Parts: sequence; structure tokens; C-alpha cells
Amino acid sequence: MNTITPNLNSMSNTPLYVQLYEYIKHEILDSRIAPNEKLPSIRGLSKELNLSKTTVESSYDQLLVEGYIYSKPQSGYYANTISKGMAASSKNQVSCPDISFMADNDQNKFTDVSSFDFVKWKKCLNQVLTNHTDSLLVEAAPQGEKALRNEIAKYVYQSRGAVCTPEQIVIGAGTQQIMNLLCTILENIGIRNIAFEDPGYYPARKTFSDRDFNISPVPVEKDGIHMEELKNSACSIVYVSPSHQFPLGSVMPIAKRYELLEWAYAANGIIIEDDYDSELRYYGRPIPSLQGLDQKDRVIYLGSFSTTLLPSIKISYIMLPDTLLKYYRHMMYHYNQTCSKIEQLTLALYMKEGFYQKQIKKLRKLYTNKIQLLVECIQKEMKGLVKVLSHTSGLHILLEIHSGKSVEKLCEEAATLKLDAVPIEKYIIRKREKGNPVILLYYTQIPLSDIPMAVHQLKNIWDK
Repeated sequence: MNTITPNLNSMSNTPLYVQLYEYIKHEILDSRIAPNEKLPSIRGLSKELNLSKTTVESSYDQLLVEGYIYSKPQSGYYANTISKGMAASSKNQVSCPDISFMADNDQNKFTDVSSFDFVKWKKCLNQVLTNHTDSLLVEAAPQGEKALRNEIAKYVYQSRGAVCTPEQIVIGAGTQQIMNLLCTILENIGIRNIAFEDPGYYPARKTFSDRDFNISPVPVEKDGIHMEELKNSACSIVYVSPSHQFPLGSVMPIAKRYELLEWAYAANGIIIEDDYDSELRYYGRPIPSLQGLDQKDRVIYLGSFSTTLLPSIKISYIMLPDTLLKYYRHMMYHYNQTCSKIEQLTLALYMKEGFYQKQIKKLRKLYTNKIQLLVECIQKEMKGLVKVLSHTSGLHILLEIHSGKSVEKLCEEAATLKLDAVPIEKYIIRKREKGNPVILLYYTQIPLSDIPMAVHQLKNIWDK
């Protein structure tokens, strides 16, 4: 066991647990900590470095969830095996400061209205109406307003480790509109077959299906998409959500991310990375993006503001690698911008002033409190009836219901209490094996104070 001797700076804006996490991560990637080498115990390292056990534990937890280390019961933590060739060429030099954390999807399920600061949004809107009168008299730029693309490029680098220029970003009104644009680009380069995670995000899959793409379902394992089935699918493009798999909530570890990139490089393939809910992570830091690891322009990055602002502010974006930009530029002037110019400029100012980052921190704190209370109440009230399968991030928790009722009946009963429950079958392509009903329960619109009563009422109606 090598000695871990990081140079930690207690005066830095970056938390100590993040500094320790970054140090150990790079020691593993650079093979100074060998594969399968045991790490010091939490207690031992905290004593050696004069850090709290919580600080060391938080660092280890983040390394664990990202797949840099693994644990053995009653033994401790060990370094994982990382592909040296990929690690050496990755963008490890790109740091992700611990500022905060983007997405889109099933639109009506989002945002506790109390979390949005309408005063600050109105302040930015008024400034746009006052100071940009002339520019508001002409149509929006087809690719999106430069001011907003500048802010997005800075933000995704700081919060997600994604590396791009404003010229690589295309803005649109919602994920499905962006997906239609992407379909046109892919058609122009002759791609008609696409692999999707199964289960996976239905609206995106529906868009490709409506455009007559051939959909190949690939099952999802505990650590993300099944790589062997992907390799056997004969597809050269795949749609994944590696940082928070929708709807199962799994995180793709670092070794598998490199394996997915290796697949793309070998197959001349393309990866569409949907960064769904990645910033709304309630334990540890958000997982760095797959795009930030890519060295050969094989990743298309998709993001949205619908879950972190308001669903009615339909602003999404796509980050195109340079290899696809030329195809977009050939067609861009044939399409008008569908996203409001006023809202684009308002959001750009909202981000520039730091209001968006504060909004994310506020959301994470609120939703952390909600999800912790929700899980506690479910485990107390519904022991034996409900098993919580996933609850570490996102806007829903995944529940397995031990009941003789059908999943449709359970969702209907939840709806009578104005609770938004969706059967997992909505997101599955291949028919799943018979088992207990599995439900996505969306919680963000339930007021914090109402959660105990909501769970109590749900238990009474489900347990009849």
C-alpha cells in the first residue's frame, strides 16, 4: 500500500473532499496506485492527513460511484483496473470545480414552484427588454444567440467537465425539437440504425422511430448499457444517459465509459450522451461527462434547462463534435430558430450574473431534503410493501411494489392522491420478465411538509 500524500489547500474554494478525490483519481489513472492495490482505511487516512472521517468518506464515496475504486466487505477499498491507453489520452487535465449542477424530459413532472426565483428572472428579462431593443426587432440566430452559447460553453466546462466552443452548440425549443434536427444530420450522413438503452428515455426514442430510424434495444445492467449486446447490434450510433441512467438511476463507472469510447473509436461510431438529471445528484458530486473524456470527436452531448428552471422555459441544446458541424452548417439556414430570442437572452444574463448556479444549489438542497424524507417515510410506513430501488439523483424514485395489484391499478390509485406515478413499462422496448410492479414516483411537486401525509395515504390505498 503506497502512502497517499496529497497537497491539500484548506484556503481553496474547492472543498477538501474534492481535492482528495481528484488526487486519488489521478494517482489511479497514472498507475501510481496500481490496479487492485488496497487504499488506506477511512479512519487511517483521516488520522494521517488530519482530516475528518466525513471528508475522507465523501472522497471514497465519489471514487466508488464513478468506478475508480471498489470495496470488499470486511476488507476495505481497492483501486479498479482502468484501461491505460484510454486513461493516458483522456482529458484528465480538465478539472471540474465544485460549482453546481442541467436536463429535460417528461415535461409536466418538474419543478417545485417555490424553488424558482421569479424576481431575479424578471430582473434579467427587464434588462433585456431595456438594453436589447434593436436586436429584438430581428429574428433569432438559427443556431441560437451567441450570448447564451457563450454562457453554456463556460458552464458545461465548469460543472460537467465538457469541453467545447460556442460554435459547437446549437439551441432549440426542447429535446424533441433538438432530436429532430439531429435526425436530419444523421440522415445526411447515411445513418439509419440506432441503439437505445432498454429501458430508456421514451420521447427521444419516439422521435427517431417517427423519422423511420431502425431502433435496436440494448439492455441496461447495473453499471450501464450492456456492451457485448451493443457490439453485436450492428449499430454505429447509440443513445445513452451514463451519468444518471433514465429510468433506472445507474451510473456508468469510468472503466465502462472508456470501453464505450473504445467501441465508438473502433466502429467509427457516435455516442449521443443525454446528460439527463446529472446535476441533480444528491449524494456526492455530479459525475463528470462522457464528452469530457472523448479525444476523437465521437460524442454528441445533449442538455436542457427544463428541469432546473421551469418546464415552460423550453430551452435545450446540443453540442456537436467538429466532425458533424459541417453537416449542420450546410443545412442551418434552411431552419428558423424555434426558441424565443427574449428567453435566450434572459437566460444568458441569468447565467452570467450567477443566478442559475445559485438556482441549482437551491434545487439540490430542496430536493435532497425531499428525497431523504420521502425515503424515510416509505421505509417506515411501507416496510414489506415497497422496496426503494433508486433514489440518489433525479426527479423520481424507483419503487418495486410487493402487491397483487397490476401496475396500472397502482398508478391509477396514486393519481387519485394527485401523485405522479408511471409504470416502468412505458420506457421498455422488450417485454420484461414477470415480476413485482416497478413504478417511477415523481416527488418534486409535492411540498416538503406534505410528504409524510402523502406517503401515509398512499400506503393506505396501495395496501387495501
